[in-house]
Amino acid sequence: VDVADNRRARRLRTQMILARRIGVALIVVLALGSVMLTFPAIQALGAGLLASAGVISIVAGLAAQTSLVNVFAGMQIAFTDAIRVDDVVVVQKEWGRIEEITLTYVVVHIWDDRRLILPSTYFTTTPFENWTRRQSEVMGTVEFDLDWRAPVEDMRAELKTVLAGTDLWDERVGILQITDATGGFVRVRILVSAADSAALFDLRCLVREAMVTFLRQGHPESLPHTRWESVGAIPPAKQAPKTAGVSRPHTDPHESQLFTGSVEAVERSRAFTGPGEDVFEDRDKTLSSRN
Repeated sequence: VDVADNRRARRLRTQMILARRIGVALIVVLALGSVMLTFPAIQALGAGLLASAGVISIVAGLAAQTSLVNVFAGMQIAFTDAIRVDDVVVVQKEWGRIEEITLTYVVVHIWDDRRLILPSTYFTTTPFENWTRRQSEVMGTVEFDLDWRAPVEDMRAELKTVLAGTDLWDERVGILQITDATGGFVRVRILVSAADSAALFDLRCLVREAMVTFLRQGHPESLPHTRWESVGAIPPAKQAPKTAGVSRPHTDPHESQLFTGSVEAVERSRAFTGPGEDVFEDRDKTLSSRN
């Protein structure tokens, strides 16, 4: 469990921990029963106890309904592989790591060293995010609301320089795009990837700080501005100067597109294209036959 991306080892460890606790509980119950049955007086009372066992079990079941539900939820968590020990999760808007799984509750170690104690039923009835369900690699965004004069190409070049100079980046994704242009601003989104969520957090902070410094020192005109313009006589439009023979540098599609423009992007887009035309046709036929 001390190696990177150890989801199989963590799954086995989680199942072993809960199986051991279940086994200990069963052994204790059987041992107590065997010891008590060695006394003749207790054996004589056995028939009476069995007669009232049905009523007692109903009362006990009603009294411990919540606890029994949590016990079954804990067993379900262990053997359905929904979460494992050391999984990185987001629960109740808190980012943390699964520290302990018992039969009745789960301990989440929050990033700031707090512990969040949740009943086992939370993870079987409430949606939550598991960032290490299949792998530890994740992607994250850094967004800026900038002026329309923001130097997009220069920002892409600066992003490339920043990513090349840090070991936090895993070299999978590092792109800059304009995702919105409303309200007098353009929204620049930087998407980066890292080997795990902890490295991603530091990488996003590094990119954010580097870009703020780059824009403040080199391109202050790109910072957000609020403009007030008086309405008067509209001057005649000036003809734009001709730039014959001058071509602007084109950006490599791999650096500016997430789902198109490169082999990696096309492979990424296939995960979001749906099950395929054959499946769609089968679904249409099934629906038509039902109607």
